Amino acid sequence: MSHHSSLFDSYSIRRVRPPKNKIGTGAKHDSAISHVMGTATYVDDMLKPQGTLHLAIGKSTHAHARILSMDLDMVKAADGVIDVITFEDIPAKTDIGPVFDGDPLMVDKVTEYVGQTLFVVVATSHRAAKKATLKAIIEYEPLPAILTIEDALNQEQFVRPSHFMTRGDAQVALESASTRIAGHIHMLGQEHFYLEGQVSYVVPCDDGGLEVYTSSQHPSEVQQLVAEVVDLPFHAVTTVVRRMGGGFGGKETQAAAWACLCGIVAKRHNVPVSMRLDRQDDMVVTGKRHEFANRYDVGVDDAGQILGVDMQLSGLCGYSPDLSDAIVDRAMFHCDNAYYYPAAQVAGHRCKTHTVSNTAYRGFGGPQGLLTAEYMMDHIAYTLGKDPLEVRLTNLYKDGQSTHYGQPIEHFDLATIMTSLADDNEYDKRRQQVTEANKKAEAEGSDKRLGLALTPVKFGISFTVQHLNQAGALVHIYTDGTIQINHGGTEMGQGLYVKIAQIVANEFDVDLDTVKVTATRTDKVPNTSPTAASSGTDINGKAAQNACITIKERLVEFAAEHFEVVAESIQFENNHVYIADKATLTFAELTLLAYQHRISLSSTGYYKTPKIFYDRSKAWGRPFFYFALGASCSEVEIDILTGEYKVLRCDILHDVGQSINPDIDIGQIEGGFVQGMGWLTAEELIWDKTGKLASNSAANYKIPTAHDLPKQWSVKLFDRKNEEQTIYNSKAVGEPPFMLAASVWCAINNAVASLGGYKKNPELTMPATPEAVLKSVMRMQGQAWEIADKVDTDTIESLTSVDDNYGIDDDRVQPQQVPHGKDINPTETEGQLFDDQPEAIKDPNVSTARGPAHGE
Repeated sequence: MSHHSSLFDSYSIRRVRPPKNKIGTGAKHDSAISHVMGTATYVDDMLKPQGTLHLAIGKSTHAHARILSMDLDMVKAADGVIDVITFEDIPAKTDIGPVFDGDPLMVDKVTEYVGQTLFVVVATSHRAAKKATLKAIIEYEPLPAILTIEDALNQEQFVRPSHFMTRGDAQVALESASTRIAGHIHMLGQEHFYLEGQVSYVVPCDDGGLEVYTSSQHPSEVQQLVAEVVDLPFHAVTTVVRRMGGGFGGKETQAAAWACLCGIVAKRHNVPVSMRLDRQDDMVVTGKRHEFANRYDVGVDDAGQILGVDMQLSGLCGYSPDLSDAIVDRAMFHCDNAYYYPAAQVAGHRCKTHTVSNTAYRGFGGPQGLLTAEYMMDHIAYTLGKDPLEVRLTNLYKDGQSTHYGQPIEHFDLATIMTSLADDNEYDKRRQQVTEANKKAEAEGSDKRLGLALTPVKFGISFTVQHLNQAGALVHIYTDGTIQINHGGTEMGQGLYVKIAQIVANEFDVDLDTVKVTATRTDKVPNTSPTAASSGTDINGKAAQNACITIKERLVEFAAEHFEVVAESIQFENNHVYIADKATLTFAELTLLAYQHRISLSSTGYYKTPKIFYDRSKAWGRPFFYFALGASCSEVEIDILTGEYKVLRCDILHDVGQSINPDIDIGQIEGGFVQGMGWLTAEELIWDKTGKLASNSAANYKIPTAHDLPKQWSVKLFDRKNEEQTIYNSKAVGEPPFMLAASVWCAINNAVASLGGYKKNPELTMPATPEAVLKSVMRMQGQAWEIADKVDTDTIESLTSVDDNYGIDDDRVQPQQVPHGKDINPTETEGQLFDDQPEAIKDPNVSTARGPAHGE
């Protein structure tokens, strides 16, 4: 029992130095080396035994149609095909809707989007299965299809009832305002484009159960849905997730279908079954970020202070509910961004269309609400002839105010963050330089224009569905002093595992390399919440800490009794345990001694987020534990002749509280910003008029590359601890940085506005592709969009079907005015604010990890 692994420093070396890579230090990602070397194992990399079967799906070619017949004889006769299954072959539950029914695993009689699963081919290889799907003969009866938000609103087609939030009398405020401004914005969706596509591998067990390996952000949901589909109790299915090659929300609910199909075939044939989606299939059959068409009517005084807002948010949800209820809710929660609306009336519509069901995506509706507020701020500024930053600062929340849904504003440092950022990057000086440069460019006939914008982010942290705000963990300590931790969070490249390991190491004051985080498994930590809503570290870190505290208390109690000292005299420091003046043991020696005296070295941990509640019937409450804050300042250059743009400079100051791992946090900020920039400037989803996705591969869908990064880029952390009792007073960092990219879009908007002397808000849409920028420029200059005016109808008719339902809508990105839905006025109540977890740790032990944060 005395052997110590050569992988770690000897204890004689550890005695004379602090532990390595505790919290507050930039420890590298736990899989960094294996990522670089290519040795990290993903689901499709797993060695599979001979006889493993492979699946491919037969897809619908109509957006909305009745299936009259399916002739699958040639499919069954194809080389390598073992079986073909259809809706009738599903053993038990046929609907896998994550919250509400409406997501059939396969089509029964009616298909509701292009790409919906009609049948599944079971073959000896992936290639054989794919080839066989092409041999099916399907007869359809086409039905009318709804493909746009406007059509869904006009026909009142929704996947879920509309929701409304009201504070004060917005209409009275609007009518009494000295200036009233109405506007609208249309923003398209976004493809997740994770590097690892959807994949699953299911192995039947000798006891009749199933072991499911999946690339999913929600292992427990996959476990439960597979069990329900194949008619097994939950305990007979174990889901395992070691890592994902990216998720971004696209693997929260939409990883389940492929695991369910593998589970059905694994039970049916009692052999291992594998399934992966090729990139093009993945893009066609999985949901995206919700497209939104939003409108606002805002009243302001002469200073630009908002007096009242009437806003409508309409999300394109696709054919089924999926997570759209919560996503549109979050858009409504964030339609204020950082600004106080004294009177507000907000409507949120969940529009049903015959397209793939849209789903979670980083920000979860928040960006669509936030960007509406930012566009409105620009509109106010240009209408009143003010600098947009001045209008933003004028309307910022102040401590003591509350949101339009009743959440108190506390610890609100955003004014400090924004003014600090503005001072550090000389915003006022650069604003003057940009204005002068644009005047000079106009005088000289140059095609270049500059734009500058500084925008804030206020993002609520917690699942808006209350019961998801809980987590569990399981900690084992072995007799050589090494520690193993399992928790409910999943690793998709964001660095969750290394942060949890740092938390555990910090609790015992030992080296990080003595802590190992194991694959997320439903047989170790049950009933887990999805790794989403930026809450992975917050809730799983707390659960892990609580498990460590339980074990630590046992060790202290044992040592106090064994060495006859008071518990307060026992300290865990520098990989050692100091027991008053009686003894100094290495951490490993104490754990071995405790084991020899029959002290348990294993414990579960549990955490539930305190203070949060939301009464949806009153649209009032505190849905978020706290707000993550940040600001970014971007400068761009556009070419008014071509619409092309460059991001010249970006400065970011972001609030992560007391950072657990600054390097990981900065990496998340950088990645989130670039992904947000892609959504707002480059990534354009295009559907033809039959509901078929035209941008269905890397060849025709543009994601940001290294060449799109700002030429000059600075990212800094706002060093102030979280006032709420989160894990070590840190703040979430997953989703909030995505919205920092608003400054890039607003800077492009600012450059276009220069053409009108900054007196008119441009009609710029999202994404601001070069084409969209050029359209906006031409509208600002009073020119018609040339392609729309000079249509060569003879050529078009010779190249396309006579039926006008085919083809791409050329002006898809033009802003669309949408009708306002019917509003209601729920009773405004205060709501009870309370902490239902009084045992929450008030003074976390971080003193040895880093110096005190500002304001302590």
